Amino acid sequence: MQGKTLATLVLAQCLVQALTLLNKSPDLHAPYVVNKLQRDNPNNMGIGMALNNRMVPKAELDPKFWRDQAKEELAKRLSKRVNKNKAKNVIFFLGDGMPFTAITAARILQGQRVGFTGEEQLLSFEKFPYTGLSRTYCTNAQVPDSACTSTAYMCGVKSNVLTLGVNANVDFNNCTASMDASNHLTSIYSWAQAAGKSTGFITTTSLTHASPSGGYAHVANRLWECDADVLFYGQDPATCPDIAQQLVTMQPGKNLDVLMGGGMGKFLPNTVKDLFGNPGERLDGKNLLARWQNSHPNGVVVKNRDQLLRLNVSQVSNIMGLFQSELMQYHLHANDDQPTLAEMTGVALSFLSKNNNGYFIFIEGGLIDYGNHENKLGIALDEILEFDKAIQLARAMTDPADTLIVVTADHGHPLSISGYPERGTDILGLNEMGEDSNGVPYATLNYAVGPQQYQHADGTRINLRGKMKNPDFVAPSYIKQDVGVHGGDDVGVYASGPWDHLFCGVMQQNLLPHMMAYASCIGDGPKMCDKTKS
Repeated sequence: MQGKTLATLVLAQCLVQALTLLNKSPDLHAPYVVNKLQRDNPNNMGIGMALNNRMVPKAELDPKFWRDQAKEELAKRLSKRVNKNKAKNVIFFLGDGMPFTAITAARILQGQRVGFTGEEQLLSFEKFPYTGLSRTYCTNAQVPDSACTSTAYMCGVKSNVLTLGVNANVDFNNCTASMDASNHLTSIYSWAQAAGKSTGFITTTSLTHASPSGGYAHVANRLWECDADVLFYGQDPATCPDIAQQLVTMQPGKNLDVLMGGGMGKFLPNTVKDLFGNPGERLDGKNLLARWQNSHPNGVVVKNRDQLLRLNVSQVSNIMGLFQSELMQYHLHANDDQPTLAEMTGVALSFLSKNNNGYFIFIEGGLIDYGNHENKLGIALDEILEFDKAIQLARAMTDPADTLIVVTADHGHPLSISGYPERGTDILGLNEMGEDSNGVPYATLNYAVGPQQYQHADGTRINLRGKMKNPDFVAPSYIKQDVGVHGGDDVGVYASGPWDHLFCGVMQQNLLPHMMAYASCIGDGPKMCDKTKS
């Protein structure tokens, strides 16, 4: 007992000293720390004694390991050379709904899948030379959605939630305001096309989903994906053209060279079945796939993985990949007919590289957000790892001397990693070092809001031991709601290539396309190739 008291008091004293240095009063903290350690760990000598270096790799026990690692990292930073080349190509990766906590958890999961403890891992984009923070709020919202964020990072202007490609004078579902050309915004798609570059996007959601649409659609409601949706929200599709129609018939959508994702039903009338055997969704009788094909006679529509991977990119002028009637399937649920995000990325980059003027492409890991909304951590983290594979492939296929790659998220989710889990603890499991006041262990990862609180009728928590192995397991949350919600915290920005040093510090989200345009010398704003540049 004396040893346990000594260990807990030493730890408490360390925390008291740290709090004192931070000019915070320690008086209320020390007793709490001591009591909690004694209560939560009655059979050991505090957290530090309980862990006892069991999972620490042997090399890390030697201080020289950490000093050498620090020297290497310092040397890398000191040897960095500012790349002021013109970015011939820009690849913009977006992890939809990807907060920092999920990135940390995904890197741990990646390591644990191959037999490591996981904490020491880095995802490919975390190795990029420059990082920063993006502020995600929108003009009328503290916490954003994927539409106003898309308008910010595609058009360079912040706007109202649920609106796409229009300024903040347009309120949700206001058809008249959204059709006023003075409220329309141009996007990095348009800027790149005006410079003779090829353009396109890839998403694991649908072609008419919010994230890619901010660059080509002008709507007051992100849910106006086809004419039936416009009618559902009480507007006239003859006055307010839907997103699918704008993609196929209006600029800059109709000039995009590569389109890949799901959502075939939005382009077909409800009187015919799509290539997956499901009826279309349009009520106006328009077959927008046929319209797209007529506009691009040398273009090709592919519907599965085999068709995509067999495609001879040198013989086609445009590619439209539609791989599901609605959203694409989660990677862990998909069959062999659905291409991975990395496979779509590889084909698209091979195709786009034909243009000597270069290209701009937007690539979205869109189902990260859906996994987080469902509080399915196993799904969400796997989607991040698939997203990372696409980024790693893109960097391997291109040259940092002339290709800028930017990786970010549109918004986060309120996800926490907490307690004092042992090194190497299953990131998708229970925190074996943490128990609540009733002695019930809790998960390492928890959401603030979601469908499952796992409580008995008396309000005490259910023990989840042995119940969390399925990747579709719904993680615990604090506040009950049918689906999880977005977070308003800043998100990460990671850059590699020409002018990557611009993407650092804390920045407004709408700054991103302006910096990409500056690096690639496109658009009507400041450009690296301006004669007046400093």
